Amino acid sequence: MSEWRRYDAHLMPVFHERFEKRWGKGTAPFLDPEALESPLPRAQWINSDTGALAVVPIWTDDDRQHRSFGVFYLPPAGDIWVLRPGFTEYLEPSSSETEHLVALRNDAFKKAVAHAKEFISGPETSGY
Repeated sequence: MSEWRRYDAHLMPVFHERFEKRWGKGTAPFLDPEALESPLPRAQWINSDTGALAVVPIWTDDDRQHRSFGVFYLPPAGDIWVLRPGFTEYLEPSSSETEHLVALRNDAFKKAVAHAKEFISGPETSGY
């Protein structure tokens, strides 16, 4: 069995394809590979035997300032699973807002990444 490895290139289009196949066209603007500005931060891992995993900022079209982080797993046989890291909501800071909102975003991201790493290798994973 091959190992999980970080994948730091562009967001893999298959996340968008499978999400929209399951929940409908236009339901995943946060996963759209055609988006000119990719939402950050994000993290991805890939394993040729067991699938792919991504942590990305998610939002609705109603309010792009209110975001959270989603953890998505792609099993090799198809479909997409949404893993639940718990509460990861934050406000996207504007240029006039303080560093406090950036710290909240980073804390939410770290929590989602820790959840993804726990999925990959069990509950003993720590650090980023």
